[in-house]
Amino acid sequence: MQISTLDLGSRPLLLAPMEDVSDAPFRLLCKQFGASLVYTEFISADALVRYVPSTMRKMRIDPAERPVAIQIYGRDVETMCEAARIACQLEPDLLDLNFGCPVKRVAGKGAGSGMLREPELLLEITAAVVAAANCPVTVKTRLGWDHNSLIITELAPRLQACGIAALTIHGRTRSDMYKGSADWTLIGEVRSNPEIQIPIIGNGDITTGEEVRHAFDTYGVDGVMVGRAAIGQPWIFGEMRAAVDPTFTAPKLSSQQQLEILKEIVHKNIEKLDERRGILHSRRHLAATPLFKGIPNFRALRIAMLQAPTLADLDDVLAQVEPLLPQTEG
Repeated sequence: MQISTLDLGSRPLLLAPMEDVSDAPFRLLCKQFGASLVYTEFISADALVRYVPSTMRKMRIDPAERPVAIQIYGRDVETMCEAARIACQLEPDLLDLNFGCPVKRVAGKGAGSGMLREPELLLEITAAVVAAANCPVTVKTRLGWDHNSLIITELAPRLQACGIAALTIHGRTRSDMYKGSADWTLIGEVRSNPEIQIPIIGNGDITTGEEVRHAFDTYGVDGVMVGRAAIGQPWIFGEMRAAVDPTFTAPKLSSQQQLEILKEIVHKNIEKLDERRGILHSRRHLAATPLFKGIPNFRALRIAMLQAPTLADLDDVLAQVEPLLPQTEG
């Protein structure tokens, strides 16, 4: 798959932009395990043009994680264009426009997937940002606002006409949030439309290598984006890459090695933030990882792990967890 001049190879896997998840340390781990392209956390255009320090930190790019896309969101044309110019100064490989976030604080204010209720404004913003940016612009969106307004098959050719270099589609509406199962049918319809010449990337409920292969084979997408399944297990990209690339050998990690990767996430977050905030930032990975599933009578240790106030406390809990992990060979 090629996005503008960026060649991602055959059947690429992309790490989705996720708030409080897809920060630089996590992106780098996912890249090391097989992600072809990673995205920053989504960034408010309003905050970006005001140079809010916490927002600027989200845009730091480690050269080792490239190729990387910076994703921005907003609903004002001029603000989005100015944010695009600022973001492009960091020389991301791509600039992505978020028209898909369903959370109330974003969509409820008309940004993210809220833009799907105003497709003409969405298109105006897209065309203006494409003209303002000096790097390739892509879009991530959903099927529509709700099931009475499934507009993606009509919207996709118009987005292409705005000059975007690729389109990512999450197989849900905004009203679905993250409930139920992602519907890839309309994603496949967009991809099979002969008018569509840009890459189409599918997103939604991809959790295994088999599901990755099914998405490519059944819906013909050019790339597959992985989101929540990577939380707490960045090594999943190895399994997924091996499922679609016969030349790729996924690293075989023991349970103990996987635990060390989770510890690395904690330490990197502490280094980036501070001890208290770094631990808080890491808890989502510790809570979501499948590594601890199946450990008998784990509830008390889980509570202690997720409530540990210091690194020393957390290390003590994880030291108790380690001998309980399944004994697997790396």
